[in-house]
Amino acid sequence: MAPLGPAGALPTSAEPLSRSIFRKFLLMLCSLLTSLYVFYCLAERCQTLSGPVVGLSGGGEEAGAPGRGVLAGGPRELAVWPAAAQRKRLLQLQQWRRRRPPSPRDNGEEAAWEEESPGLAGGPGGSGAGSSVAEAPQGTLALLLDEGSKQLPQAIIIGVKKGGTRALLEFLRVHPDVRAVGAEPHFFDRSYEKGLAWYRDLMPRTLDGQITMEKTPSYFVTREAPARISAMSKDTKLIVVVRDPVTRAISDYTQTLSKRPDIPTFESLTFKNRTTGLIDTSWSAIQIGIYAKHLEHWLRHFPIRQMLFVSGERLISDPAGELGRVQDFLGLKRIITDKHFYFNKTKGFPCLKKAEGSSRPHCLGKTKGRTHPEIDREVVRRLREFYRPFNLKFYQMTGHDFGWD
Repeated sequence: MAPLGPAGALPTSAEPLSRSIFRKFLLMLCSLLTSLYVFYCLAERCQTLSGPVVGLSGGGEEAGAPGRGVLAGGPRELAVWPAAAQRKRLLQLQQWRRRRPPSPRDNGEEAAWEEESPGLAGGPGGSGAGSSVAEAPQGTLALLLDEGSKQLPQAIIIGVKKGGTRALLEFLRVHPDVRAVGAEPHFFDRSYEKGLAWYRDLMPRTLDGQITMEKTPSYFVTREAPARISAMSKDTKLIVVVRDPVTRAISDYTQTLSKRPDIPTFESLTFKNRTTGLIDTSWSAIQIGIYAKHLEHWLRHFPIRQMLFVSGERLISDPAGELGRVQDFLGLKRIITDKHFYFNKTKGFPCLKKAEGSSRPHCLGKTKGRTHPEIDREVVRRLREFYRPFNLKFYQMTGHDFGWD
């Protein structure tokens, strides 16, 4: 008879067997979970899962910084990812950049995008479409094997200053097939000697089927710009946002006044001689609004069908309608609709309900929509008389009556 163990219990050989079965069960369970995860990723459903975080190739930004959400990784790490996962991680990186506003440039361009308090846009998440505010960190997207490349822009917003170009660009970024530079490159007016390779390097990376864009409003009034853009590509599509030239001039003056409070009054700058009523067309705020004169230079290098003229007034009153025209002109599917906008009564212009990758509403920043100073009504009347013949000619050239008169 076998001896009794502690407390009178019989020892059993089943204990080692139970441990072995338990270990095998755990191994099978881990194997099953791993297989399920692999199939999950192959179904392209794992885009919200985190990937490996290693140092950036270019240095300068730390990998895995809290709150960044930036993909970093070397070729060896990324090579083991399925191709679909690589593409999803690229889109994740684009979404991270979409959340960031354009930064100010040395040339005085102002940051013009801000987040509003949550709660106006419904549930969390993006609108389902979008593109980046600025290009991804240098060296990061390049690690994503052959996903994306830098292209010269196929479309450019060439003007006009204080017409609504920033609003148009930010609205267009909601479209998944639009990728744009955040800050104004000023290549064709200030940096042309740096060459097209330098210009291309400013552009964000794009995937097949995406359009590269930039906006620099001063191009429209730069005499050399039409020939230079044509030399880059005769097929470039050009977008001009125009606005009542009198209102535009006052807005231009208001912006300058906010930076230089000691400048002369609008009235004194408007006239060469107020007694005779002679308008000073050498003042840039006045000169920019002679749209017909500037358009003549562009039509020597581009047919009118390659130019789209967007109403700055309708961009405020009916942003979805104007964005529909722009999407058609660019050959894009009409994805941006009225469901993407709400009207902010405080600011006086439309805002995006949700930017891509964010649940927060987005509006143009505090530097946009400034309150205009009171201008002498007689000065405004004389300016309208001055612009009227130029406006009528502009209507004829474009085939569109903007209703400024």
